[in-house]
Amino acid sequence: MGLRPVPEGPLRSGYTTGACATACTKAALRALLRQEAVAEVVITLPGGEAVAFALHNCAYDARQARCATFKDAGDDPDVTHGAEISSTVSLTDTGEVTFLPGAGVGTVTLPGLAIAVGEPAINPVPRQMMRAAVAEVLAAEGAAGVGVAISVAVAGGDQLAQRTLNGRLGIVGGISILGTTGIVKPFSAEAYVASIVQGIDVALANGLTEVVINSGGKSEKLLRQLFAHLPAVGFIQYGNWIGETLEKIAGSALASFTMGIMLGKAVKLAQGALNTHSGQSSWDRAWVAALAAEAGYPAGRCAAIAGLTLASGLTELFPFAATEPFYAVLARHCYATISTVTGTRPCRLVLMDATEQFITYEFDF
Repeated sequence: MGLRPVPEGPLRSGYTTGACATACTKAALRALLRQEAVAEVVITLPGGEAVAFALHNCAYDARQARCATFKDAGDDPDVTHGAEISSTVSLTDTGEVTFLPGAGVGTVTLPGLAIAVGEPAINPVPRQMMRAAVAEVLAAEGAAGVGVAISVAVAGGDQLAQRTLNGRLGIVGGISILGTTGIVKPFSAEAYVASIVQGIDVALANGLTEVVINSGGKSEKLLRQLFAHLPAVGFIQYGNWIGETLEKIAGSALASFTMGIMLGKAVKLAQGALNTHSGQSSWDRAWVAALAAEAGYPAGRCAAIAGLTLASGLTELFPFAATEPFYAVLARHCYATISTVTGTRPCRLVLMDATEQFITYEFDF
């Protein structure tokens, strides 16, 4: 789920799956009640902004109606950009708005999320938006109090979900219908950070008192071997958003946590960087040279750090082994940065190099 390079020039915003589903729901209900096709509909976003959506398909009969639109995520590298999102609605005698399973939308199977187990993975704000749109249409058509059943679908959502973190959150069979503002901000960290928060909530709800946080697939593969006693929900990928992950841990009931980190990111973290994206932080060779001096290495060896291009090249100067003082000092500085967010909560640091070798350090265990 890494971000592609940000394009040059002004970036165009788009709309969330929740906004698209709301537009389709409003249009479908209007088509059902009026028994006429709807080509465009205007919805109100949570912030009060009115936006128009074009519907490329609208079908109806006396029993139900279905409208569909294509999601436009703007310039954001969203996995659902261009996907067809649809909503099928029907009337009920319950007097309530209910959400039914739809193809390509996942089902919640684990506790810990804001949506109950067994429900379609439609987040709270999109549900609120759809309920408001339904109430608006029913009132306008003189049908207030009528129950409405909504089934949101995403074409190919089961395949798209494989490119998300839904599986580890216990959301199976498709993607989630997301969004808190209705707007997709290009290259925003909002969706990734939300998955981190949800991941820790799911781990806690499933009885875990520890988690293993890691930067991504390569490091997690090794960590799953090292901590095989933990289920999949115990592994949380932080990507570059270390600070946000640690803040969630700080406010949680977790007793301890393990952090797996590659050498390059560890150097940035040791320097105090809580976002390790290349656009947000870089490694300071002079600072690392001072770190080597702190570890007791001679001046000539410390000065050689200035000639390195990548931080991963440090293993050429300091063999990657637990007996090498450099890495112990590096780990200690990493923990100093971590503890500014989490306090003295026990933390195990697993430092990894490019060859998947590792060194483990424990703090306050």
